[in-house]
Amino acid sequence: MPSKRPCRLVSILSLLLAALLSSAPALAAPAPAPVAKRLVIVDQDAFEGPGLQPILMLLQDPTVEVLGITTVTGDGWAPEETAATLRMLERVGRTDVPVVQGAVFPLVNSKPATTRREALYGALPYKGAWMDAWPAYNTMKRREPHGPFAVPPLPEGMPRAKARAGSAAEFMLEMTRRFPGQVSIVAMGPLTNLALAQRLDDGFAGRVKELVTEGGNFIASDIDGEHDEFAMQTAFSPRMSFNHFFDPEAAHIVFTTKWRRLVLVTGDANEGIFGTAPLIEKAAASGRPAARYLKQTAQAGFPLWDEVQAAAWLDPAIVTRKGRLAMDVDLMPGANYGALLAWPAGKGPGLGEQDVDVVYRVDKARVEGMFVDFLGR
Repeated sequence: MPSKRPCRLVSILSLLLAALLSSAPALAAPAPAPVAKRLVIVDQDAFEGPGLQPILMLLQDPTVEVLGITTVTGDGWAPEETAATLRMLERVGRTDVPVVQGAVFPLVNSKPATTRREALYGALPYKGAWMDAWPAYNTMKRREPHGPFAVPPLPEGMPRAKARAGSAAEFMLEMTRRFPGQVSIVAMGPLTNLALAQRLDDGFAGRVKELVTEGGNFIASDIDGEHDEFAMQTAFSPRMSFNHFFDPEAAHIVFTTKWRRLVLVTGDANEGIFGTAPLIEKAAASGRPAARYLKQTAQAGFPLWDEVQAAAWLDPAIVTRKGRLAMDVDLMPGANYGALLAWPAGKGPGLGEQDVDVVYRVDKARVEGMFVDFLGR
């Protein structure tokens, strides 16, 4: 009779192989590919808490890679904003993120032109870096006005780090050429740097994944009601948004340029959302680097303007009311110079105005939760 040993040996080997395969499932399935981070450039006019806090929110999200922070004169002068941003990055241990100084002055508009305008059409309560003095109703501690290239000592200390060489516009062009169609730009101040980049390279806007801007009020408010000190301008001239009338020509270039996607987070969206003392205390409670920085620099009472914009980009699900409008900016000399113009989507005059995704309302509780979460990490 033929031997049965070879058959038994094959059976034993088969059982051993099956056991090995069942005990090592990792060998049977490849590891999942890492999820690519969202790439963003933050274009900001930050020199105090309300402008630096939203940058921190973006930096603290592990799904986001901040390619760089570009500064532009608006709320403050670009050189001071650059110093404050560099110092913030030092304090939170993120000096790996480049800071690039942008435009110090608007394309055409100027402080003397604004002074003449006010003489003819009435005072603008808020003029950012062009403020000579703060209005009597102001209750917040604000930096003393100064010249465009002065950088007064910062309360949190002066930075040792230096800004990256080159201009903000050049940096935007470089990053969008390196990562075409992948880079979002969250622009929280006047749009000067964006306009310069587009005029330097007509292909710039087509390489940007999306541009998220901020400003303007569209939902009717009670004009005879009580308004907090920050609403003194928008309550009576809701389309006169600082981010647009500070540099109207730049805003016009942006709103008449074809972007893949253009978003406007309105002032309506942050209505009633403030950085209260309890909210700041809750965010700072963790004692981590960003929380410590917040505790030292935050001043309770400011609306969370830019924080709402950052939150809406980080998580679009917080948007509770949105729409779509064709938009441009008025460049005619007069009281309306720099005001937003709007038409139903697709029904503008056909002079280059683009359809814009407009954010009118967000979930207040979720914004506050994101503020506490990201700044407390």
